[in-house]
Amino acid sequence: MHRFDVNLSILFTELPLLERPAAAAAAGFTEVELWWPWPHTPTPPEDELAALRGALERAGTRLVALNLYAGRLPGPDRGALSVPGEESERFRANVAVAADFARSLGCRALNALYGNRVDGVPAEEQDALALANLAHAARAADRVGAVLLIEALNAVESPRYPLGDAASAVAVVEKVDAATGLGNARLLMDLYHLAMAGEDLPAVVDRYAAVTGHVQIADVPGRGAPGTGGLDLPGLLGRLRRAGYAGPVGLEYRAAGGTSADAFGWLAEY
Repeated sequence: MHRFDVNLSILFTELPLLERPAAAAAAGFTEVELWWPWPHTPTPPEDELAALRGALERAGTRLVALNLYAGRLPGPDRGALSVPGEESERFRANVAVAADFARSLGCRALNALYGNRVDGVPAEEQDALALANLAHAARAADRVGAVLLIEALNAVESPRYPLGDAASAVAVVEKVDAATGLGNARLLMDLYHLAMAGEDLPAVVDRYAAVTGHVQIADVPGRGAPGTGGLDLPGLLGRLRRAGYAGPVGLEYRAAGGTSADAFGWLAEY
């Protein structure tokens, strides 16, 4: 049976951030994940970090995955680490802060969104910067006992993001591992994005389950809860389990009508 965690950056957003862990616990979840909660700054004040840490601990919810600083997300950005100049520097500044925050909560997965292509900058230059920053992040993750996740995003919604399918994300995973020798880079297998990209999901599961460090789900189309679209998510999750994936499955979908507490009826079958 899979463990499900709830993404508090897309669900329970009708509540202030510090109230979401308790709401997730009331809905029956013991594990949660987050996008970087401070898109305006990679290095928030310690009291803000402490407040979120306290909210998670009081609710009895364990943080299982955390995005590194990714620019304005939600918003137009899709990561910062491949973007030359200030954004790349902000990503670098965030790595130690996010890694320490993860360590303080026992979080074992840090997600590094690659970043959009920038006009006027050769792709090769962005890719070289990305590899250097990802290697830096992988070393920081290793120091706190975490894996570094690399995610593909679909081109329909993120046309300037260069990792548009599982194979391109895994190729970056392999480059990071080769650069560091640590072997702690992993694929974040987001079944929603891969389905939107037109991937053969059973084949993706079979091919890449062994290099997957985290899984996220939403139905297609619409990014709603399982059962609201056409994906055979029960079948895919069963296939993942049989392929050896035993980690958490992040619920990264939108609640119909914006009421998150009522968005989990489909879980009864699990």
